[in-house]
Amino acid sequence: MSKKHQRKSVSGSAALTIPELEQSKAAVLNTLASPHSRRNYGYAIERFIVWYCGEPRLGFNRSVVVRYRSFLESLSLSAATINLHLTAIRRLADEATESGWLSPELVTGIRRVRGVKRLGRKIGNWLTGNQAQELLNAVSQNTLQGRRDRAMLGLLLGCGLRRSEVVGLRLDQLQLRESHWVIVDLVGKGGRIRTVPVPNWCKGLMDVWLRHSKVSEGKVFRRVLKNGARQDGGVTANVVWYAVKTLCQTGRHTEFGTPRSSSQLRPPLPRMWRRTRTDPVSTRPRFRANDGTLYRMQAEPQRSGQ
Repeated sequence: MSKKHQRKSVSGSAALTIPELEQSKAAVLNTLASPHSRRNYGYAIERFIVWYCGEPRLGFNRSVVVRYRSFLESLSLSAATINLHLTAIRRLADEATESGWLSPELVTGIRRVRGVKRLGRKIGNWLTGNQAQELLNAVSQNTLQGRRDRAMLGLLLGCGLRRSEVVGLRLDQLQLRESHWVIVDLVGKGGRIRTVPVPNWCKGLMDVWLRHSKVSEGKVFRRVLKNGARQDGGVTANVVWYAVKTLCQTGRHTEFGTPRSSSQLRPPLPRMWRRTRTDPVSTRPRFRANDGTLYRMQAEPQRSGQ
């Protein structure tokens, strides 16, 4: 490489054009396997690009990233959100370096930009045991859709599953191991595989749905039309969201509020076990003939009208 071309590449490395930023963004998203991570990183990078192009001609360096961090703090965003945006910007700088648009010295300075320190920990907004029981009893048991929603809600409350895990549950994953029902090989966030014990009352709700829907293989939960007919297609995570949202906004359950995130749809089980003085069950239990751990599951809620 000639000295003239080298000086040109180094001097031009301080400022990136929109095509270069978009290409670096695409390279970052291609390295992410999770669709949720791609969505979050894509939003964070797109927001930075809009801010970067809206300011006077700036170079992509450490001082610019520090200035952008101050801009995010002025929006009263949480520390976790700001740190996520900064992580995405660091990945953007790395990809720009791999493409030869930023010098390694500039990227090193960008990596040294510290995130926002988290002070304390939010307690969260969870349903109490009585509220969870009342919400479960509010689901109609006379329609096929009500039986499906009741079973899905039981998995959220009794097993602590996420919405994506509920809708992706297959019938072959529900197995009987040493006289105890469990969900095996459940793939969660980050590709982590775990085994989840299923309480007897929760298994009973699933049996009611399976018996009336005549589902014998594949995904457990299927679409239900307004006329009560079942379809073969599976449900999406939004179906679980709207089912809980509808229950929280009807009649005497308006005091529950509307859940704003998927984490509010499943209770913090360790905290619930401590509050109800029941023993937690390991996410990967060891089944033995004389092991009574799984017998001491979460206390079974009372069923109304049964």
